[in-house]
Amino acid sequence: MERLKKVFIEQITPIFLTFITFCGLATILYGLLLFLNSLNPNTPVILDVKKSEVILGMLIYLKTAIDFAIFIGNLMHTNPGWKKRIAIELGTAVGNGIGTFLILIVWIIFKEIPLLMVVMIFIAGVVLLKMAEESFESFLQQNNSFNKVDLRNPVSLLQQQLDAVNKLFRPILRFFVPSLNLTKAKKLSFANLAIFSFTIPFVLGLDDFAGYIPLFTIINVFGFSIGVLLGHMLLTIGLFAFPKKTVEVVKHPIVLMVGGLAFMLLGVYGFYESFTILFSILH
Repeated sequence: MERLKKVFIEQITPIFLTFITFCGLATILYGLLLFLNSLNPNTPVILDVKKSEVILGMLIYLKTAIDFAIFIGNLMHTNPGWKKRIAIELGTAVGNGIGTFLILIVWIIFKEIPLLMVVMIFIAGVVLLKMAEESFESFLQQNNSFNKVDLRNPVSLLQQQLDAVNKLFRPILRFFVPSLNLTKAKKLSFANLAIFSFTIPFVLGLDDFAGYIPLFTIINVFGFSIGVLLGHMLLTIGLFAFPKKTVEVVKHPIVLMVGGLAFMLLGVYGFYESFTILFSILH
């Protein structure tokens, strides 16, 4: 009985609060989009949720959350206990939610001004190419092959080409791609841990938030954003229940390679979309 009580307090309670936090943030998201639509933008957001858009948002978030998973795993190890887990969950969930809301607000405002939208999508494309390069770098560090087919050479070639391109955009990237030592995690009090956890999605995820933008031109942002919030909830639950296994999954070579290719294609699409809008403005 005592063991069951311990499991309930240390595992079920934090997981339940994670779910409640997701529901609260999803409700705020709906209210925010209702308010933005009340401002009568040229193209209001469709408040409809499609399963495919939610799944896409969730998968994109989980792929971009490798550094987050590693850092949070170390933070949980440094700050053990179910109360500290709750502080980490609440802080990171609210930080991730507010980051997503801010990107949505910026997107809805900027798309009313085509020239600003061109700049925004172009920068997002640059960020996505950097994220693709980092995925390929992580893949190459793992020394894996599948079905006796060595994928290192083609992936290495892609990584080198992306590195050459990203060097051209380094002045832009330094504002959007953070640098943080993922092995250093401080031991903090509950309140300080919650505040620190709130900042993590912004420190580690500024590039991820920016990378969402090209997708907003082809999918419904409401369903995608729900998927991002859901992805964070599932990742947090995984880190609570199976921290080592969760990090292994998000760092799996197949996830890294497929994610890198997806980011590269989205980045190229972002450039195409920005130039298409620019030409339409000029003509």
